[in-house]
Amino acid sequence: MNLGFMRPSLAAAALIVMGGSAVRLWSAPSVFPTGTTIYQPDKTWNGYTVVSALGVPAVVVIDMNGRVVKRWEGFNVSSGGPARVLPGGFVIAPQGSFPRHLESTALVAEDFSGKELWRFDHGEQITVDGKPLWSIRQHHDWQRPDFPAGYYSPQFSPKPTGGKTLLLTHVNETVPAIADVTLENDVLIELDDKGNRLWSWKVSDHVDELGYDEKARAAIRRAGTRDDFDWFHMNSASYVGPNKWFDAGDKRFAPDNVIVSSRNSSIVAIVDHAGKIVWQIGPDFSAKPETKEIGQIIGQHHADFIPPGLPGAGDLMIFDNGGESGYGDPSPISPIGNAIYQRAYSRVVELDPTTLKVVWQYRAPNFYSTNISAAQRLPNGNTLITEGAQGRIFEVTPRNEIVWEYMQAPGAGPRQSNAVYRAYRIPYDWLPQVKPQANVAITPPDPASFHVPGTPAG
Repeated sequence: MNLGFMRPSLAAAALIVMGGSAVRLWSAPSVFPTGTTIYQPDKTWNGYTVVSALGVPAVVVIDMNGRVVKRWEGFNVSSGGPARVLPGGFVIAPQGSFPRHLESTALVAEDFSGKELWRFDHGEQITVDGKPLWSIRQHHDWQRPDFPAGYYSPQFSPKPTGGKTLLLTHVNETVPAIADVTLENDVLIELDDKGNRLWSWKVSDHVDELGYDEKARAAIRRAGTRDDFDWFHMNSASYVGPNKWFDAGDKRFAPDNVIVSSRNSSIVAIVDHAGKIVWQIGPDFSAKPETKEIGQIIGQHHADFIPPGLPGAGDLMIFDNGGESGYGDPSPISPIGNAIYQRAYSRVVELDPTTLKVVWQYRAPNFYSTNISAAQRLPNGNTLITEGAQGRIFEVTPRNEIVWEYMQAPGAGPRQSNAVYRAYRIPYDWLPQVKPQANVAITPPDPASFHVPGTPAG
């Protein structure tokens, strides 16, 4: 465990008014532990952790003690995230930054030495500083069919080349049926290994299918007061992947269907390749008895099906952020009509997608990430959780015991952000070029008696 200086998140700041202007004062301590802070080797699923940190222009891989074992430079997960490492020491991640909202110009694959294997960037040609630039306008997520949830399962060995790639992208256009301004519109596209487009799906074409009532539709129109209005804000898109529901005949869960998450609407839905929405929960979880039992999911991230070969295979896992989301009547927090759902804590929810019963969930005091974040089921039944806004990654047992914890240190640059978009655990043998070092158990100090070495106790 290292002591590092870390700026608190915005959630920890106090806002006061001085001299007629707002002034933000940091109300939390300025010193936090960083690196691995908890580690019980006999209770964890040991491996390497791939960290997509917003303040670091690289893909970073750490071991269980928080030591950096590999770093690929020049990637920009703060725009297009996430990064993934594949067997053999390959990486696929976003590069470049489109001069608009949270977008990368390219998705790139490299080998362990940094040699580029392929690049997808021919989506839209723009001009930056007088020079032409191609951009794929990829944001928030991407997937490969042989790696459907984007995280490790012993039944999958994804390859860095060949096959299809699913990208979550943007286009900007006016859609009068939604709002009278230019929309930042989410588009799913599938490319073959040469970059040719095989399939696409645009969310604005399906606004009438998404379950918005009249008040919500009116609120969306009111909220569209500026150009480039990010009305749906899709923040994850994953292949459903092989699953027991489809094997039993339920075609809604076809492996090549895509499950998407809308932060702004609190909607999770499955899209088939005919373009139809075949399964959906949200926006209003009080509308049906089965979703009312779940409780309102708010501003969620990283909705995916647990892959075969892992405990809970076929269940749907969602990082339910809380915070503010949803469209409806104007609220005190958002007079333009957004954020009718509000909750000041996060949870990770595992659902049976056929009955919508809650199979497992993680909740804890002070567990709260207003944005980003993720959850990964591990082979031993534990769950790796990215509490993104706080820069915290931790592993919990099925009984919710924390057996590993890592705090990201702040990155360089003016923001000095320590936020982590997503983190994934991979087995040691996926990085054969790295020799694992001996791991050492880490027990956190008792807060009541801990003090900085060399200073008086008490």
